[in-house]
Amino acid sequence: MRLEINDISKSFINNGETHQVLKDISFTIEEGEFVTLLGPSGCGKTTLLTIIAGFQQAEEGEIVLNDKKVVAPGPDRGFVFQNYALFPWKTVRENILYPMKQLKVPKAEREKRLEELLKMAQLEGKGSLYPHQLSGGMKQRTAVIRALASRPQVLLMDEPLGAVDFQMRKDLQEQLEAMWIKDRTTVIMVTHDVDEAVYMSDRVILMSNEQGKILADLSIPLERPRDREGKKYTMYKQQLMDLLGNKTIKKKETIYQVV
Repeated sequence: MRLEINDISKSFINNGETHQVLKDISFTIEEGEFVTLLGPSGCGKTTLLTIIAGFQQAEEGEIVLNDKKVVAPGPDRGFVFQNYALFPWKTVRENILYPMKQLKVPKAEREKRLEELLKMAQLEGKGSLYPHQLSGGMKQRTAVIRALASRPQVLLMDEPLGAVDFQMRKDLQEQLEAMWIKDRTTVIMVTHDVDEAVYMSDRVILMSNEQGKILADLSIPLERPRDREGKKYTMYKQQLMDLLGNKTIKKKETIYQVV
C-alpha cells in the first residue's frame, strides 16, 4: 500500500472572495504507518482529509492510492467522523455489519469479522445496544470498528476524540492505539492536540495556517505503549510546540519561513 498526496491545492469562495486553503501540498504515506496531520484550526487539515477520502475534489494535484487516482469515495478508505455518525436506528451489531453487507461480503465472513471487531474494541456483549444506550467512548470505538469492518487500506480519522472530555480522551487514545496495534491498518488522523499526536503517531505532519504549508514532517520512533512522562516523549512534545511557535523551522537542511 502506498498513498501519494501530490501537489494538492484547494480554494473556497466566501462572500465573493476566494480563500486558498491548501496550496501545493505533497507527501507520501507507506503501508502500516500511523500519520497525524497536526495544526491550528483552519489550517486545512480536514479539507485535505476529505480530499483523500474522495468527498471533495482538489482544484490542482491528485491523490494516488496504489497507483490509482482517487476520484470518489471507496471501500479502500474508511472514514471516522468527530461526531461518531452512527446510524441511530441500528444496533451496534447492525452498524458494524452495514458496510460489509453493502460490499456483499458472505454472511459467515461477516459474522466472523463482527466478532473479531467487537473483541478488538472490548464491546463483546454490547452488540444489541443502540447508539443512545452507549457512552461516548463506546460510540467512538463502534465508529472506528465500523470503518474497519470492510478492511480498508487506509483509515481516515477526523478529530476522532474531539467530542469527549479530557480524561476519556486519554483513555480512548490508549484503547485506539491497542486496536491499531492489533489491526495495523494505515491511518491518517487529524488533530490539533500535540500530546495526542505524539502519543498516537509514527509520523506527525505539521501544517500552518498559510495555505496548509507543511512546516515539518517529524518521525516519532518511540516504543509502544508510550510513556507520557518519559524524557523522549516530553522532548517530542516540546519539539512540536517549538515548531508551532518558531518563525524559522529547519528540517533536513530545508528552512521553512512561517509568515
